[in-house]
Amino acid sequence: MVFDKYLSSESAICLTQANGTQTQAIQEAISGNNSNKELFEPCAEIARDYLSKQTFSEFLESMYFKRYLQWKWLESQPVTKNTFRMYRVLGKGGFGEVCACQVRATGKMYACKKLEKKRVKKRKGEAMALNEKQILQKINSRFVVNLAYAFETKDALCLVLTLMNGGDLKFHIHNMGHPGFEEERAVFYAAEISCGLEDLHSENIVYRDLKPENILLDDFGHVRISDLGLAVEITPGQGIRGRVGTVGYMGFGRPEAIEEDTCPRCHPSPFRARKEKIKREEVDRRVKEDQETYSSKFSEECRSVCMQLLDKDPNKRLGSSEAGYKEVKAHKFFKNINFKRLMAGLYRSPFVPDPRAVYCKDVLDIEQFSTVKGVNLDPSDDTFYSKFNTGSVSIPWQNEMIETECFKELNVFGENFTPSPDLLEDQPPPPPRPGLLDRILRRRRPRDTN
Repeated sequence: MVFDKYLSSESAICLTQANGTQTQAIQEAISGNNSNKELFEPCAEIARDYLSKQTFSEFLESMYFKRYLQWKWLESQPVTKNTFRMYRVLGKGGFGEVCACQVRATGKMYACKKLEKKRVKKRKGEAMALNEKQILQKINSRFVVNLAYAFETKDALCLVLTLMNGGDLKFHIHNMGHPGFEEERAVFYAAEISCGLEDLHSENIVYRDLKPENILLDDFGHVRISDLGLAVEITPGQGIRGRVGTVGYMGFGRPEAIEEDTCPRCHPSPFRARKEKIKREEVDRRVKEDQETYSSKFSEECRSVCMQLLDKDPNKRLGSSEAGYKEVKAHKFFKNINFKRLMAGLYRSPFVPDPRAVYCKDVLDIEQFSTVKGVNLDPSDDTFYSKFNTGSVSIPWQNEMIETECFKELNVFGENFTPSPDLLEDQPPPPPRPGLLDRILRRRRPRDTN
């Protein structure tokens, strides 16, 4: 408990700078079950003020700061294709293949999304590619695919992303038993997607391509939003116009319209049947004019949330009021979801993927990209490539060091918390390790018989 650990006078690490009146008020609030997230803020401010003065100055002179600089230096090292081992193709994106990869130094697995340089240039996709990279770099959410590395090769720009082994929702809807999901599963996915959209909106990012194939499952059955190529960052209060996305799931220039597909209860799209051949103009008309229909499989709560999310009037649509996501989360469709526990990662998914199964197309079924002809790369493209090729992203890289136990293995000090040799400035550097040729010649060198 926070109070017992940091504010109780009996604790060895008690915050003595906090006065009795403050600690008593906190204790009374806890006893009366009147606590809230701002409860410890006054004491937290005292702790920040104390740590920012003498304690921080002492830290800057300590061996711990030197070790921190070593880690930051390691984090900033150049990233190339040799940083990774590349494995099987998982799928294809708009500009190239997506394959599994592994960091050689740590063993951490990721997905590598390759954007072929010539294909990007031919389709004038530089702005779109850079936009996706910059938005991914800004977001750190358990409900959105995270960017760990960005680098370039001779032929491609590469985004190294969270590996999602569980497949996408489209695959599960259409290829795993009867089409569609049980409502418990649909509620869970809708709740996590809503949390992902909330995290994006908190950074003023509008996601504009929400559809089942862009929602991916991890090893434990939790979902993340992927493919942010069409996302856009806006200033607070700014609207956005234009029409992008996939026919049948498309939003029409309304930021709140990205909420319209958070309920995958039944497998057909609300405005276009699967594999139905129809002109875009007809889909547009249906979206704007037709009332969607619901089968008997929909519960009252499910039908209600869908109808409110798909309301033709944006001012009446669920989540469009000042309450925003609080209004969405309060809907009875989510009555069994504790969003605080969900956002803390404490929920178990109703479906956990089989670790022995492969939830994607066979490698032979994935269509190959044709060769791009008539496009040449030249030095004028280097400015764009330099903006893309930025190496590791801090938080995912640091998480990788912890998860793979590299931090535990390397972050060691001397006995009794004394500096290790690598932290002593007057310590001579270790002798270079002999090369392979030197070691071979040493073995062949005749021994002195005297």
